[in-house]
Amino acid sequence: MRLLTKKPRKVLISITSLIDVVLLLLIFFMLTSSFVEQPGMKLDLPETNSSNAGEKAELVVTISADGKLFLQGNEIDINILEEELRKYKSEENPDGLVLKADAKVEHGTVVQVMDIAKSAGLEKLIIASKQAKK
Repeated sequence: MRLLTKKPRKVLISITSLIDVVLLLLIFFMLTSSFVEQPGMKLDLPETNSSNAGEKAELVVTISADGKLFLQGNEIDINILEEELRKYKSEENPDGLVLKADAKVEHGTVVQVMDIAKSAGLEKLIIASKQAKK
């Protein structure tokens, strides 16, 4: 009498589809994540303990540490700032102005830009700062 012996089968797990799914998830998360980066120049923003992330206004004025003035990333003279702000306000009608000034900028320059923005008709002024490290 001959007994039938079955050869043990080797079990193979195909992980090809698992790799495909993992790579698709990786690509999805890479594409949907957003990286917040301050474009243009390096600013040392003043720190506050109670930072409130406000709405993003379309208009951004930046004052660098050496006192240079930038409107929407383009260097501008302070003498024509009011005219340019009025032009932007009439064309794009932004809610307000985001003022990013380096911590080393003189207080008078910041106040002068704030006054120019107010006289140009911008109602809301947002002063950018960074959250203080605890």
